[in-house]
Amino acid sequence: MQRANRLSLLGAIALVAIVIISLFAAPSNSILNSGSTYNRSADGYGAWYAFMQEQGSSIQRWQKPWDDIKAKTPVTLLQVYSRLNYAVITSQERAWIEKGNIWVILGAQYPVKAAKFQTMQQSPVGNVKIDTRRRQKTDAEEEMLLGDRFGAIVWQTKYGKGKVIFCTTPYLAANAYQDYLSNFKFLADLVSKQNHPIFVDEYIHGYKDADIRQKEGEGDLLTYFANQPLIVAILQAGIFLLVLIWSQNRRFGKPIVLEAPVLDNSEAYIQALAGVLQKAESSDFVVEMVGKEEQLQLQKALGLGEILLEPQALIDIWVEKTGRSAAELVTVLKFKSPKRSMSDKELLSWLGKWQKIQEIQNSKFKIQN
Repeated sequence: MQRANRLSLLGAIALVAIVIISLFAAPSNSILNSGSTYNRSADGYGAWYAFMQEQGSSIQRWQKPWDDIKAKTPVTLLQVYSRLNYAVITSQERAWIEKGNIWVILGAQYPVKAAKFQTMQQSPVGNVKIDTRRRQKTDAEEEMLLGDRFGAIVWQTKYGKGKVIFCTTPYLAANAYQDYLSNFKFLADLVSKQNHPIFVDEYIHGYKDADIRQKEGEGDLLTYFANQPLIVAILQAGIFLLVLIWSQNRRFGKPIVLEAPVLDNSEAYIQALAGVLQKAESSDFVVEMVGKEEQLQLQKALGLGEILLEPQALIDIWVEKTGRSAAELVTVLKFKSPKRSMSDKELLSWLGKWQKIQEIQNSKFKIQN
């Protein structure tokens, strides 16, 4: 029975090791949430997408490769790059634009200028907040839609019946700008002018339709392993072999029983008693007991024995032997009120005064046992 359990445990360890190695060795296909409409953090576009839906816009997410959108004409395609991207239009892309399609690219990489990083740019829908120094010097074929004397931040170039619009920041209408409605309106105006169906490219962020995932072999775990390169299979076999070799030469140790912590009964009793006295508001009992013990320690330091003296007699001896003011001792020996108990604040103050008395006696006398 123990051998069967041991083999099951070793098999489970081997399987976990194989899966971990496979995940690390597999090609990276992580979701790039920055700029995605599924992202609710500061660099996402979830709030703007919801804003467009509330406006009744014909907007939807596109989760297929670039080649699949060529069949749709005319449309407006919005791409928000998670990192700055060099804006290069290929001949195939230009041919698609010339058919009357609109392509809006946020996050086009252009040089940094001497402009301020944070500016408010004027636009037909109000002031738009921009956080970038990147600008583009437009030429005769380019039309500046947003910018300043340092260059364009948003501009467009026409190709045939369509056009492509570039923006030097990927955060034009990100969630971080929800308090700046003009940013949302400005981007909405860019993608809505032609009344085309609007598609937001989520494929570039790693999101894919179910049919695309199945076609690319991401449908199930079995298909995933079938498509892995040979090196991954070799690593999996190697890990499994190492686990088997190790299991034949070493045994798992016996479980170590945790010892229960040893309780200090005296401390537990004192804490319990203190809790009861506090709830009962019995500060008089505390004052009496602590006062007697503190007076006894003081008398020992003064060489007066263990029989408690009258307060006034102890005060006179204290003044004589220490040369200090009688008021210091009066406040701790005669701090009692027949009408009411001490408040917590008064009790703490009284204990603090006794602590000062202890410091004085320790500096002047040696307690006699």
